[in-house]
Amino acid sequence: MGNNISDIIITFMVAFIASYILVPFSIKVAHKVGAIDIPDSRKVHKKPMPRLGGLAIIIAFFVAVLFAGINIYLDKDVNITPEDYRKLLGLMSGIGIVSLVAFIDDVKGLKAGIKFVSQAIAAIIVIYSGIRIESFTIPILGQYIIVDSHISYFLTFMWITGVTNAINIIDGLDGLSSGIIVIASLSLIFVFALSGSPLYSIFLITALAGGALGFLPFNINPAKTFVGDIGSNFMGFALSVISIMGVAKTYTAIVLIAPVFALAIPIFDTLFAIIRRAGKIKGKNGIKAIVTADKSHIHHRLLNQGYDVKQTVQILYLLTAVFSVFAIILVNGNFYKALVYLAIVGTFIILRKKSNI
Repeated sequence: MGNNISDIIITFMVAFIASYILVPFSIKVAHKVGAIDIPDSRKVHKKPMPRLGGLAIIIAFFVAVLFAGINIYLDKDVNITPEDYRKLLGLMSGIGIVSLVAFIDDVKGLKAGIKFVSQAIAAIIVIYSGIRIESFTIPILGQYIIVDSHISYFLTFMWITGVTNAINIIDGLDGLSSGIIVIASLSLIFVFALSGSPLYSIFLITALAGGALGFLPFNINPAKTFVGDIGSNFMGFALSVISIMGVAKTYTAIVLIAPVFALAIPIFDTLFAIIRRAGKIKGKNGIKAIVTADKSHIHHRLLNQGYDVKQTVQILYLLTAVFSVFAIILVNGNFYKALVYLAIVGTFIILRKKSNI
């Protein structure tokens, strides 16, 4: 395992360095093709910003995955089956579709329906490559449930499209979506390692974490560039699929719940947004009401309470880290230990707020 650990660290560094080097290139491309985010009443930024930063993350991800793939190929102790290759092809094909459509959206602008169709097609390709949610557990009851194949298809489809859109929706402040991806991905590296996940899934999530972290210095407030739809859609899609790949062959029933907690902030923000917008449905404008953007997301609410952009992002980073540690404890220990951890953290936050420390 020692060689694997060093290879994982090197994979992370390859992704980080490649992303960091490529961001200035992505800024030039954005200006050349007209992928510029213009401020409006709903947005927080005040000046036009290039929005193809995700291009650097994607290229860095593939470079790091190629490096890891060569190492795995040369390592005779690592067994990659034809089934694994089919899944990897499904992942890469899905990434290609989602990223291409998102790139066009950043440059030309596309309707929400077109973007969702591309996500749906990518999700279906992934599902038919063999990547599926086939079981899950209810932590408080300790029940391990194997689901019917049709339910499996539905759950997988909803998870992939849901997480993809959740990351896209929460991409509203400098450094927010990319930082959350970094924290969630790093936590899943530990989750995968603790639960005996396939080695290639650890390399994949490591490449994603490194690529997102390499981009982050350019996206922290005040940002030099935005990740764009190409970045948020890629990161959300990749993380959703890799999280399934990482838990599919494990014997730890609880492990599938871990990605849900690691992504708790964007997932619940999206769910509340759907519920909130559904309440505004009138006549035949139901779908339009649900997909219409507003300024009631969690980051908007924190801004309205008087926090500035940096403070808001830091708060959401902290909450993501708290839930990510909860996920790791959940996998390594048990549900009740994780609850004790949450209770301690919650008590500290309440006391700190009351004492204005």
